[in-house]
Amino acid sequence: MKTSTQSRFDTRLSKEQKEFFEYAAQLGGFRTLTEFVIHSTQKHAAQIVEKHQSILQSKKDQAVFFDALMNPPKPNTNLKKAIARYNKATTKK
Repeated sequence: MKTSTQSRFDTRLSKEQKEFFEYAAQLGGFRTLTEFVIHSTQKHAAQIVEKHQSILQSKKDQAVFFDALMNPPKPNTNLKKAIARYNKATTKK
């Protein structure tokens, strides 16, 4: 049987914060304040990580796009033929 190790996280709250969080936990249907805090913190942490990863991905995409603009490949035979057909079709006689 696989066992998981647990870690402890202690924090200090003002009386008002604790009462507010307990009230929110109760409204949210959580059994304990700890359950509420873990759920809320994990959800928010996942959003932060996802946002960070999408920004990094976006920067990679930007670099690839910029490189393609600044260093385009030479046109191949099919592209040259397509350009010729386009020019022929759009040139006024």
